[in-house]
Amino acid sequence: MQQNKIVTWLHRVMPKREELEANRFVAPFARRHELWRFTRRSVPRGVAVGLLVGIFALIPGIQIIGAALMCVPCRGNIPISAAMTFLSNPATTPLILAASIYLGNQLGFHADVTTFYGLYEHGAGLRQWAHWLVSDAAPALVIGLFIISTVTAAVGYLVSSFVWRWWIGHKRRTRQERPNVIAETAE
Repeated sequence: MQQNKIVTWLHRVMPKREELEANRFVAPFARRHELWRFTRRSVPRGVAVGLLVGIFALIPGIQIIGAALMCVPCRGNIPISAAMTFLSNPATTPLILAASIYLGNQLGFHADVTTFYGLYEHGAGLRQWAHWLVSDAAPALVIGLFIISTVTAAVGYLVSSFVWRWWIGHKRRTRQERPNVIAETAE
């Protein structure tokens, strides 16, 4: 029941293709139907692009725009890619950043994780964060984010293509079994 409410809400608030085609900035993308279709190739591409941009960018407004723009040359599904950017949200961002810094430190760069946690816990301003990033923390963070987002995108691509194949197979089996059930009940 809860899933039905979410789907109903999404259908109500999501912009329709006609609305997007009327917008002069989005119209060139909205007219390309392959970017909006749910196919066995476009869905995994959309998942991979959304995860890659969503984890690497970590800036809320930029993520969806970047994922949509990256879907154009990759021919990925734009709605799926936009949805996948929500993996990095305020609850998961500190974990992603900490893992990125840890991974960057393991690769030979140096970023002080205790300073990162101190800035986060005390609600540091933009100036303190910028000062910390300008230090030697930036290479560790960027390299770690790149590796984590690339690996996550590859895993997301593989998982979504396997789930897509399972789902289509499940639908076909259900469709094939349905006429047999009707024929048996008619006899």
